[in-house]
Amino acid sequence: MRNALTVDVEDYFQVQAFAGQISESDWAGLPHRVERNTNRVMDVFAEAGVKATFFTLGWVAERYPALLRRMVAEGHEVGSHGFRHRRVGEMTPDQFREDTRRTKGLLEDLAGAAVNGYRAASFSIDARTLWAHDVLAEEGHTYSSSIYPIAHDIYGMPGGERFTYAAGSGITEVPVTTVTLFGRRLPCGGGGYFRLLPYAWSRWAWHRVNHDDRQPAMLYFHPWEIDPDQPRQHGAPLRSRVRHYSRLSAMEGKIRRALRDFQWDRMDRVFLGPA
Repeated sequence: MRNALTVDVEDYFQVQAFAGQISESDWAGLPHRVERNTNRVMDVFAEAGVKATFFTLGWVAERYPALLRRMVAEGHEVGSHGFRHRRVGEMTPDQFREDTRRTKGLLEDLAGAAVNGYRAASFSIDARTLWAHDVLAEEGHTYSSSIYPIAHDIYGMPGGERFTYAAGSGITEVPVTTVTLFGRRLPCGGGGYFRLLPYAWSRWAWHRVNHDDRQPAMLYFHPWEIDPDQPRQHGAPLRSRVRHYSRLSAMEGKIRRALRDFQWDRMDRVFLGPA
């Protein structure tokens, strides 16, 4: 079974964990590492012969358009991650529409390809912001991957659908992968969970989703997660620093193992295209 391989293209200073320490007005003056790291990710994918979906911030695309051209040239899908990594609940519906329209148009102009997928910053479509699905559909997106159906201190929609479903205005929502164990729903879609937990957990969970649930799994991560030399934010809360910096040096090796152990492809071909 093919599973979906996804990358959320943002730099280390744009993550929600550091929002209280790093102002958006400071972004331009900080050392940028997203171009180098994203190119490294594409090198790894090329070596493994896999295609992926890159949910890209408009802020990044505007500064590094060559990244988008390489994505398309190598057969990857470009998706939208919004312009500035703002959570959906921090915007009004009109502001969200403006952000969505601006980012989609920019990405399509730079990539020379249609942008059909959207992933909200910090998986911030939840029970309070389901109106966002209607806006996405009206602005021309065909699918979203913006809901993590777990409980979490930053994001999550506990009790939400685990697998692909038709959301507002008929747009397809592809929730981040979870696995059930002893009646509990547990995360296994990637990001910090993939980096911090033993690889054996992810491998077991994806096998269970593929074989017991008979559903594709999804892996997501960020380019900064393969960069152990990135600048440190020493003033951030301890929990944020532990989440962000732990096991960065092990991440690329774990990704390579996952690429060998499972079949991977772009979001649109796994969840929307022919089998």
